Amino acid sequence: MSNEAQNEENVQDVNANQEPAVESEATQQESVDGLTVDEARIQELEAALAKAEATINEQKESVLRAKAEAENARRRASGEVEKARKFALEGFAGELLNVADNLERALQSVDPENEALKAAMEGVEITHKSFLSTVEKFGITPIDPQGQPFNPEHHQAMSMQESADFAPNTVMAVMQKGYVINGRLLHPAMVMVSKSPENKVDVEV
Repeated sequence: MSNEAQNEENVQDVNANQEPAVESEATQQESVDGLTVDEARIQELEAALAKAEATINEQKESVLRAKAEAENARRRASGEVEKARKFALEGFAGELLNVADNLERALQSVDPENEALKAAMEGVEITHKSFLSTVEKFGITPIDPQGQPFNPEHHQAMSMQESADFAPNTVMAVMQKGYVINGRLLHPAMVMVSKSPENKVDVEV
């Protein structure tokens, strides 16, 4: 066999050996679903990205809910503290105001023309005014409804009396002042209420 024939035969053998490799490489570029390996990888990454984004959104919502709950808890706690601050002295003040009532009774029971007791009563009056001034700093204010319409929420009617000088259902006299603390009733004012001779006025006692 000549050299040229031998070389041609060798070239054909080489080409025959290379063709299966090309086919194998093309086969590797396809996936089970007919997609290339690159396309399948892209889909896999896109799915992983979508899952990660969903997780992030869930975590964001959880953080927002936790933040809202914390803010609500803070507001509730702040409201409770404010309420406690306003009314912590309520029980104590209710007892303490008995002192103011006794001082006021003492002033009402003494004859102002009695010179022997005048100096003592001036001291009692100063003490009474100082006491009321002090408790007012803590939100405690008196209820003195003389001449005002009867209010069952703040007044307690001790008696009723016919009167031509007062309109029916009016406070004619205050037997004992009432008190409120920051707008909340400590104890009602004890009063005498007017009524007309011909019409009875029902007053809750």
